[in-house]
Amino acid sequence: MGTVLQRFALIGFGEAGSILGEDLAAAGHAVAMYDLLLDSPSSRTQMREKARRVSVRAADTFEDAVAAAQVVISAVTAASSADVAAKAAAVLRAGQVLLDINSVSPAKKLSNAALVEAAGADYVEAAVMAPVPPQRLRVPMLLGGRRAAAVAEQLRDVGMNATALSDKIGVASAVKMCRSIVIKGLEALTLESMLAARQFGAEREVLESLNGTFPSMGWTGKLPDYLISRVAEHGRRRAAEMHEVARTLQDVGVEPATMTVATAQRQEWLVDAMAERGMAYAELGEPFSWRALVDALGAGGVG
Repeated sequence: MGTVLQRFALIGFGEAGSILGEDLAAAGHAVAMYDLLLDSPSSRTQMREKARRVSVRAADTFEDAVAAAQVVISAVTAASSADVAAKAAAVLRAGQVLLDINSVSPAKKLSNAALVEAAGADYVEAAVMAPVPPQRLRVPMLLGGRRAAAVAEQLRDVGMNATALSDKIGVASAVKMCRSIVIKGLEALTLESMLAARQFGAEREVLESLNGTFPSMGWTGKLPDYLISRVAEHGRRRAAEMHEVARTLQDVGVEPATMTVATAQRQEWLVDAMAERGMAYAELGEPFSWRALVDALGAGGVG
């Protein structure tokens, strides 16, 4: 029987970090968080209140958040994952684990691991294999690293759906990156198809045709709304992940990463087009309608 996990820290308290923190705290664990937004006077009060509502302690500093944690979960943007690893390397000690759930390339996970392990702490990569909100703490994760098997068992004991994939860093991330080519590519393809079909008044026929070819996917049901909503809500973050996917492909000689780069560009285009019109995802209404979004963008914004 391994050590029972009771103390966690979340670095990054966005969608994924806040959900994991809330569920761990609800299960009776001690949870602290630190987010860069705590350093800004304009967002500090809001972030503290967000943490308080879910019984998570908002720490004043990175060092304060991680000091007593057995597991530190890095849940930041792709661009910030290396910064978190560097800060962790400066303060974590033997016996503490940095669980890196960020969607970054295997090469970046390897460099993050080198920083943390050189300082004497343990590093475990985690590839989050589905959107966090529906399954929350039970979202499936693939783990990699020399302590992956032991940490996976400990995380399962606290209600997480963790599976050790490899004792090597990078394999789990490669699974995530390669899967994203298809999943996020499908989102971008659906968006582009429906942008054009709506202008021709042909979307019903296009979707019925897709449904006839792939009848189990739900093309005439909720699938198009779901796929396009993911880009509308998280397009910037998803584009950043696809740029990491492109680096992953380049690292193994798949050059150019044509489909991956195009996916990122289409995701960024939608976020930019919405911003130009002052459109926020939260203001689009529930349930989300891709048709309403395209109509709100206007014919001139469907380039």
